[in-house]
Amino acid sequence: MLADTGPLYAAVDPSDGHHERAQGDIRRLNSEGLGVAVAYPTLCECYSLVLYKLGAVTAQGWMGEIEGGSFLMNPTPEDFREAAGLIRGYQDQALSMFDAVTAVVSRRLRMPVWT
Repeated sequence: MLADTGPLYAAVDPSDGHHERAQGDIRRLNSEGLGVAVAYPTLCECYSLVLYKLGAVTAQGWMGEIEGGSFLMNPTPEDFREAAGLIRGYQDQALSMFDAVTAVVSRRLRMPVWT
């Protein structure tokens, strides 16, 4: 399962409207023995959100949990080029590079996105 920023952030922020769902997803993934892959761009985006919204101590603790419990992966240069093309193909939408890279990596690896 390839993680998107939304549930990663929601899982750590009790005030997030999706916190309980994200926590339940984590329990389900663990009970089913499914691992979570996190692309480094997603890691960077989510870490920044946790840092600026919840503080340095929480962000550092979150980083340790992610490092210990997830498969961290680097998208390829081609993934970034394809993501840029994807963004150009959807000019009428506010598609972030983070989301485009996640979509491209998901397609390349045939891995569903946890969103």
